[in-house]
Amino acid sequence: MASDTPVQHHALVLSKVGEPMVLETRPVPKPGPGSVIIRVLAASVRSNTPHVYRDPNSGHPLPLPFVPGFAAIGKVVDIGPDATKLKPGQLVFFDPYIQGRDDLETIYVSGLMEGFTEGKDPHPLSRAEWRDSTYAEYAKLPLENCHALNEQRLLGDAKDGGLGYTMDDLTHIFSMLIPFGGLADIDVKAGDTVIIAPATGRYGSAAVHVALAMGSRVIAIGRNAAILSQLETISPRLSTVQITNDIDKDTKALRSASPGGVDAFWDMSPPAAGTSTHFRSCLNVLNSGGRVSLEGSVVSGVSFSYMDILMGGLTIKGTWMCTREQTMRLIRMVESGVLPLGATAGMGPVKTFKLEQWKEALDTAAVRTEPGEIVFAP
Repeated sequence: MASDTPVQHHALVLSKVGEPMVLETRPVPKPGPGSVIIRVLAASVRSNTPHVYRDPNSGHPLPLPFVPGFAAIGKVVDIGPDATKLKPGQLVFFDPYIQGRDDLETIYVSGLMEGFTEGKDPHPLSRAEWRDSTYAEYAKLPLENCHALNEQRLLGDAKDGGLGYTMDDLTHIFSMLIPFGGLADIDVKAGDTVIIAPATGRYGSAAVHVALAMGSRVIAIGRNAAILSQLETISPRLSTVQITNDIDKDTKALRSASPGGVDAFWDMSPPAAGTSTHFRSCLNVLNSGGRVSLEGSVVSGVSFSYMDILMGGLTIKGTWMCTREQTMRLIRMVESGVLPLGATAGMGPVKTFKLEQWKEALDTAAVRTEPGEIVFAP
């Protein structure tokens, strides 16, 4: 461990859903085989984070008591004896999708949800070695979930071949991770026309940037006219359509925005969107052989029918998170400059909070769902 690493650190602890978090002083964790210790520089607070930690009926089982968290960026301070690539001092991105090493179907979304695959017990992951997540000054994490970032390239000055990003800029990767998984799963590529729905939230707007970086033409749809107007300035390959809940009217608007038809449709609708008419409107403009990615949380049925899939030759793929290979591919896109980050790329603001400001951070996340990031910066 680095000589300047303290013996103790601060960590947020949640003992019971609905009760206040407590900022505790704990020993800095030690690494073992297959693990790495990072000093957390930024940890993501999602829009559903307050719901998960405050509502006992959220449907997100948690390994209480534990240190909450999610995706993070940090500096390696210590490594286990079997690390072959990571070294102390390296900048890394932590992907919170933890899978069993001997059974990839056993999962734990670090800090946010124990897996619920039928017949799979996530407890060896979530209630033992990897219980605690990233809302802390230091975190012990699985080695394979920590991806090296090229600090010189990302944060370096342009005259030295760097991209000149700040840490705030890098936090936009947090919202891109999950959308990239879905877009990659349906093989979005250069020349495709892709509908992003809804495009006005944090994940949806991130999906717009990712799809553009993958070379596609994007139709961003949603109800918030102000945010759609902001998105329009990002790229000449981007069109926007404000949906009205009138299927015929929306279908006509989508056809006008895509004279050659649509190749793919990415959706991350919230639970209340089960009755939304945009599913029908988007299906109406899909080309034969179109691909559909579902990453939302709609719990009721949607207006997809057996014959829609059969006659349209549709491929429908459900995606929950992002594979390790996809995460590495996303990082390469950022490091190459193909996927620009930050305000200059048209991304939303970043709001940062200290650990002791946990209540303010959660309150902000509960009401602020528009593009941008909310992070703890311990």
